[in-house]
Amino acid sequence: EARVALGQGRDPGASNKSPAGKTFEQAARAWHENREGNLDEGHAKRLMTRLERDAFPVLGNRPLRSITSADVLAMVRAVEARGALDVSRRIKQHVSQIYRFAIPQGWADQDPAAYLSDLLKPKPRVRHMARVGLQELPALVRAIDSYDGEENPRRRAVTRAALLFTLLTWARTNETRLARWDEFEQLDGPEPLWRVPAARMKMEREHLVPLSRQVVSLLSDVRIYSTSGYVFGGDKLGQPISQNTMIYGCYRMGYRGRQTVHGFRGLASTWANEAECYRADWIEMALAHTDRDDVRSAYNSALYLSPRRRMLQEWADHVFGFLKQNGTLHVEGFERARTA
Repeated sequence: EARVALGQGRDPGASNKSPAGKTFEQAARAWHENREGNLDEGHAKRLMTRLERDAFPVLGNRPLRSITSADVLAMVRAVEARGALDVSRRIKQHVSQIYRFAIPQGWADQDPAAYLSDLLKPKPRVRHMARVGLQELPALVRAIDSYDGEENPRRRAVTRAALLFTLLTWARTNETRLARWDEFEQLDGPEPLWRVPAARMKMEREHLVPLSRQVVSLLSDVRIYSTSGYVFGGDKLGQPISQNTMIYGCYRMGYRGRQTVHGFRGLASTWANEAECYRADWIEMALAHTDRDDVRSAYNSALYLSPRRRMLQEWADHVFGFLKQNGTLHVEGFERARTA
């Protein structure tokens, strides 16, 4: 038995060490409890859910010292098989973290996940959403401002407002279309804010968006078309605009295949990064991105709020500057729609 254990890379005297029989699940829950206080509540819950779904059914009842690299790899392969390549990397990372927590306490001798990184399936290349170059931003802004792709004046005005709001706030499509009036704070105050609930965010964390003067003005004017709690009301009473309203608006402006609504975020990010006066952390926070490191990703949603407010105001000034230069009518006010 000792020879077999040595051949498998295990300590033949492990059964005589204390505490004997510490299982993977016991160690994992102790590790999680030890760091839970430093994590965002939602993130801590997601972390444990991953372990309960993918790791515990395979490794949970196994003593820590009995688990081999092949065991961990088999678990990771099962996660990869369902196409969850990002989760497979995270679960492998969690196993290593649990063993690094266990080893100094005498519960294990080595990390069986330590040398698996090169065996993981590569993540597919990210497909970036179509967007025009930054040099074409002026033409895009003017196209939004003069949008006339729909016959109904109300629908035309709401689509135009939703497009501009998304461009100015760096929001994702669903964050805009499902925006509700009760999410906005201090619209008449010095520091207006949009508090997007965690349930609607891709990273499942509350996101705070400081609002520029132009966005506040736009919100004030779009209220005349609001028929429910949704800021951008759709054709059906009590419902928001549809998932396709804004992308079809881009098509009608002649940007099919060239510019998506999600691509607005890429334009804003490029502008901010090229400006070289905004820190990368501010930009990433404004985009509601998360750090790949699990510890750093548990951030405070209010972080960098003041510099982000300045950055988004300067972005709005930049965008509206194209309209002033061209002598065109601003979207704020909806004068054309009111006339119609």
